Amino acid sequence: MVKFLRRWKIRILLFFAVVGPGFITANVDNDAGGILTYSQAGAQFGHLLLWTMIPITIALIVIQEMCARMGAVTGKGLSDLIREEFGLRITFFMMLGILVINFGNVVTEFIGIATSLELFGLPRMYTVPVCGVIVWFIVVKGQYKTVEKVFLAASFFYVTYILAGILAHPFWKDATIATFKPPDPHAFRDQAYLFMVIGVVGTTIAPWMQFYLQSSIVEKGVTRRQYRASMLDVVTGCVFTDVVAWFIIVSCAATLYLHGFRDIKYAADAAQALKPLAGDYAYILFAVGLFNASLFAASILPLSTAYTVCEGLGFESGVGRRFGEAPFFYWLYTFLIAAGGILVLLIPSDRLVNIVLWSQVLNGVVLPFVLVFMLVLINKKELMGEYTNTRLFNVIAWSTTVIVVALSLAWMYASVTGKGG
Repeated sequence: MVKFLRRWKIRILLFFAVVGPGFITANVDNDAGGILTYSQAGAQFGHLLLWTMIPITIALIVIQEMCARMGAVTGKGLSDLIREEFGLRITFFMMLGILVINFGNVVTEFIGIATSLELFGLPRMYTVPVCGVIVWFIVVKGQYKTVEKVFLAASFFYVTYILAGILAHPFWKDATIATFKPPDPHAFRDQAYLFMVIGVVGTTIAPWMQFYLQSSIVEKGVTRRQYRASMLDVVTGCVFTDVVAWFIIVSCAATLYLHGFRDIKYAADAAQALKPLAGDYAYILFAVGLFNASLFAASILPLSTAYTVCEGLGFESGVGRRFGEAPFFYWLYTFLIAAGGILVLLIPSDRLVNIVLWSQVLNGVVLPFVLVFMLVLINKKELMGEYTNTRLFNVIAWSTTVIVVALSLAWMYASVTGKGG
């Protein structure tokens, strides 16, 4: 009995030693764009998209675990490995694509910051610059352990969406059935429905996540010895983030969809609409959750982009380094924050709304290319040794890639032919 307790004590301590990268990465995925996408899914289609949550969670766990394993085994970031194995030219074009998509995501986060605080009567002319400076100081002036603790604390604030979902008094039985039962196949002929499915996949399994997670694993110093504890960190984060996503969809289905509020341009619109339907507490929880998610992601997404580009092009990178040791890394991080904030202040909100949704859909379209690189790398014996993918992991990862490509092609076909809503 004593040996058993001692063994579990060691496992728990080991878990807390490596916890962070997996949990943070998964939760940041529920950013302003993600919350908008889930809110739209519930408001426009009720429970019809809940069935995606289980397969997406399984796929997310497999993909994130692959990144964590590659980082622990090789000690290198994903961009680093792609450059070494596939050459600088391919890496450069991929970095360019990731940079463009991620910038759209950064703009989305500042929209989330602005609109969430406007719900409390605070004008964006003041809140966006102040929050931009806060985000910059957290990363540039903080040490890795301090930054990670701040991000972990922010991750647990997502429980506000679970509470808001409960206060919305959803139809638990209908929601549970819809989670396990896919809709009628005819639904997939609807262009709007396909668009939303791709958006949900793109916002839940975004390309930037893979680069950030692997870079974080490397910078934290996780090795093969801590790999299994790191896997628990990844699984916990993936399950928690999709439970939160499920509650966002369910709460909007029980309120907005039921009362005919289908037109949501921003996540803040969902919070505003909840007020008369679910009460002040649900409204406040949703708004506070949106602000936390947006500020959190406004720190992580530029950081992920800086990691990705610097590793891919061979520049020094890492929160553990000083500004003078990794100038390109920090200047790129600074530029993304400043440009994202300025754009939100200068361009009218109605013109920015398309950036929000399209950034999530483009995540889904670009994801297969990133997955192909990952699958080729993780199945290389000379790179991974005994830590190559199992057959089951390959089946799930390749299936995810094929399904996302098929959905993207189906949506493009529906768009060109004009079929569906």
